[in-house]
Order: sequence, then structure tokens, then C-alpha cells
Amino acid sequence: MPSPIQTLPAEVVHLIAAGEVIDSIAAVVRELVENALDACATRIAISLWPEQWRVRVADNGFGMDLADLQLAATPHSTSKIRCCEDLWKITSLGFRGEALHSLAQLSELDICSRSRDGGEGWRIVYDALGEPAVEEAVAIAPGTIVTAANLFGTWTVRRQGLPTPAQQLKAVQATIHQIALCHPHITWQVQQNDRPWFTISPGETAQQILPQILRDVHLSDLQQFKLGLLIGKDFAQSSIADRQSLELVLGLPDRCHRRRPDWVRVATNGRMIKSAELEQTILASFQRTLPRDRYPVCFLHLQISPDLIDWNRHPAKAEIYLHSMNYWQEQITHAIGQALQISPANLPEAVHSERMGKLLTAAENKSAYSLNRSIQPTPSSKNEIGSIELRAVAQIHNTYIVAEHLSGVWLIEQHIAHERVLYEQLCSAWQLVPLQPPIVLTHLCDNQVEQLQRIGLEIELFGEQMWAVRNAPALLAQREDCAEALLELSLGGDLQTAQVAVACRSAIRNGTPLTLQQMQTILAQWQRTRHPRTCPHGRPIYLSLEESALARFFRRHWVIGKSHGI
Repeated sequence: MPSPIQTLPAEVVHLIAAGEVIDSIAAVVRELVENALDACATRIAISLWPEQWRVRVADNGFGMDLADLQLAATPHSTSKIRCCEDLWKITSLGFRGEALHSLAQLSELDICSRSRDGGEGWRIVYDALGEPAVEEAVAIAPGTIVTAANLFGTWTVRRQGLPTPAQQLKAVQATIHQIALCHPHITWQVQQNDRPWFTISPGETAQQILPQILRDVHLSDLQQFKLGLLIGKDFAQSSIADRQSLELVLGLPDRCHRRRPDWVRVATNGRMIKSAELEQTILASFQRTLPRDRYPVCFLHLQISPDLIDWNRHPAKAEIYLHSMNYWQEQITHAIGQALQISPANLPEAVHSERMGKLLTAAENKSAYSLNRSIQPTPSSKNEIGSIELRAVAQIHNTYIVAEHLSGVWLIEQHIAHERVLYEQLCSAWQLVPLQPPIVLTHLCDNQVEQLQRIGLEIELFGEQMWAVRNAPALLAQREDCAEALLELSLGGDLQTAQVAVACRSAIRNGTPLTLQQMQTILAQWQRTRHPRTCPHGRPIYLSLEESALARFFRRHWVIGKSHGI
């Protein structure tokens, strides 16, 4: 049950950095929704009449009694903080006690509320100073209904400077989407001009919410990862363990990505924030996993002890000061790397049901067209982080490795799987070795010479339009086409681009026949990479055919007699 509403002391008011800025319909919705969430609402209904400049937000939260309602719209009145020390341990979404007072000044404010503790429901209409002008008892379920009509009616200049109604509605929708991701347990019902606009059903995590917002993203395209964090002491013994965590919902790079970095989102303690440092950390963690000019889908939610955050920096609480930024960046990089691994925990259908397994085994034993098992099994490629066991069984068109495991069959393109292996090896140990004799290149322009020098190669003029290259990347030095590879490296790009080019040229080519042992070696090395889902160019490396999906396709769950019409 929340504390009663009280007026803040003058010394607390003076410490508050800035007043609420309600400059749009979206800002009105944000402030009223945050109040509903602070009241522990689980269902929020929002109604909009943009042409009439009217907004209504109804919730099933704790509600308010008459005494609280009378103070709700007065300046600096809040139930969320009491003293100066509370500014450094804020756990609520609102805390300044100015939103309703600002709304009273900018609109015709009407609040109906009834406390969960029982008693009567009350309706109050406020004047421009936030003082009650009308008080009356009303029949209402526990919760609160706030109506702000004739918004900015007395501030015509501000109303004229606002975007079009369509643009404002788009901003409202984006605001609700952001809050819904941070609070997945909430049911949202949104109306526009008395007609249903959109709804968001509750879920256990943001992973269930994101597909409702991004219609082209499916639940199977997303990976969720949660990591308990620790600063200074054992996390398990921390009294604030439930507040110290990192939760990720990210789009798997081999399944979904965006043309713009518009879905790299960061939230802290239930509120979406802007943090260039953390957003850049996320983008850097996806480097060389996506196609060129594509960006990830990633939602990061940090639950952090309040004393590590300073919220009192921006009117909309969108910008914060976060202590130990380097620590958080390291943890984010580590978490994304873990989430992108291929392991049983990261595969939605990694283990088929026991019943299905028994049905398939029984069907194989009784059939006359079972798989030829004359090939001897090779050692399993199970890596040290608990990845699934893959066993190479065949090669298709000398291009795709067929691998089986407990939950199905995978097809792995051998060239790009090997390319991912070599690229990560190069990133870990970029080694240049001497060339004996040096390789002579001809007709290089100044930019090409500078490019080779930029990536560390020793190159010097050897004659007219001739240059001698005296060292090269170790993977290229022994190749017959080393000169062609060096010319390719001279065409531009940074060191990372050069590493990708070397890995691509050095990887085993499609069309090359492989023995089972060679295929097994590639599988084992590939599974141990940090980003096994895509090659450095962003192409997907494997296609998964899960046993449960195969069973559904071939109707293996059908009763035999029924399938034959008996």
C-alpha cells in the first residue's frame, strides 16, 4: 500500500533538478501511465480523442482516498519521496510530485478514484492551481481514472507548435510500447475516438511483448538471457539481489535485423532511458555478425541498486548518470556473447519429448526402410561451454555438412563455418610473418600503398611502378595466390576488414570434398567460436531441422490405424 500524499519540504524542492515538461499528448500519457504503474496496476486502459485534445487513463491500482485526492494536483505533492535522502534511493517511476499539478495548469483535470482498502469512490475536478473545485462521491471500482480535457487550451502557442494529430498518435504508441517492454506483466487496452486501437497482452518477460510490437519478428527469432550481477560483494548474499540483474532480449542475427539502429533499446529499473555509451556497446557486440548496413534488435533491461543511479538529471527522467559505466559495458558485452552461443539452453526446441522419441524409435525398428548405419560414428563435437553434440554424417554437393544431434538434423555450409573459425582466430592473434623472397606488386596507387602500411605490412618501392612486400598475414604467406590476396587487402578498409578478407580467402571452398573426420573437425572448431550463428559478413551458417518439426511435418503423431483409414 503506498504512503499518503504529502507536500515536499522546501529543501527537497530546491534539490530537484527540473520541473516536469508536459509538451505533448505523449508526455501526458507517459506521466499518467507511470503513476498507474507506481500504484501497482496490472491493467491500464488508455482512451484518446486527439481532435478534442482529451486523454483518459484508467487503471486498477491501489487508488486514492479523499484526503489524497485533495492534495494530488497541488505543487510538489507526492507519496513517493519524503526527504532529501530519498532522492538517492528512488525506486518509483515518478517522484517529483509535479505531473498532476502541471496537467491542472494545462488542461481541465478530472480524477475519479477509490482505494483498494474500501470506502467510497470520489471525483474531484481541479482548478488551474491544482486545488479542488468540485468534490462528489461516485460509484467506481478500486483504481483511478484520470481525464485531461482541452489540453493546452490556455496555451494556444504551444498547441499550434505541436505536430499533427497523426504524428502525436505515433508518439503515443511508441511511448506505450516502450513502457510495455519494461513492464511485461501489464495488460494494455488503447482506444482512439471510442474505437479499439491496439492491445498488448501480458507476458512473463519482454520476449513475449516484442513480437506484439514488431509484427515481422516472431518469438522464435528472439533469444532471452538473464544474468545476475554483483558489485562489491557476493551477489547471492546481496540484500538487493533482485535489483541487481541484466536482462537481454535480442534478435538472433541469422534470423532478424533492421535497416536502422531504431530497435537498440536500453531500460533501467523499469524506465526506458537514453544512453549513448550502452547503445554503442550493444552495437559493438554485434560487430561482424550482421550483413553490412544492418543493425540488431536488442532490448537491454538493467535492474540496479538505486544508490548507483542519479535520476535527477532530466525532466522526463530519460537521461541518467550511471556509476561504474565500464563495469556495465563489460557485463553487457559478456551477456550478448553468451546469448549468441549455440547451446541447449538457447535452442527453443533443443530436446524433443520422451513420448515422441519413443514413437520414432518404435517406427524405425519396425520399418523396412531404415537409415543405412554402415558409417562408423566419429567423436562428438561437444565444446567446453556445454554446446549440443553434433555428429557429421554426410556431405551434400561438397558444400553442406549434414550433422545429426539429439534433437534433429542441421545443415552447415562448410565455407562460411570455416570462415567464422578463421576470422575469430585472426582477431585473437593477428600474426604477420616474413616473406622469403618478398612478393613484388605492380601498379599500386598511393592509396593502396598507404592501406597496406595501415594494416601493418612492410612495403617499399622496388623499382618503377613496383613495390616489394616483405611480410604478410600468416594464413596467406604459404598460399600460391598470396599476391592476389595482398592486392585485395590494398583496396581499402580497416584492420578488421582485412581480417575478414583473409579469413574468407583462406577458408575451405565450397565444392571441396571432405572426409567425415574433416567435417567433424570443422564442426568442433565452429561450435567453439564466440558468434557461431553467422559468418563475418552476416550470412547464416546453419539451418536447423528439429526432430519435433520433422515429426509434425511427416504426421508421426498420427495413430497408424487412423492414418490408413481403419
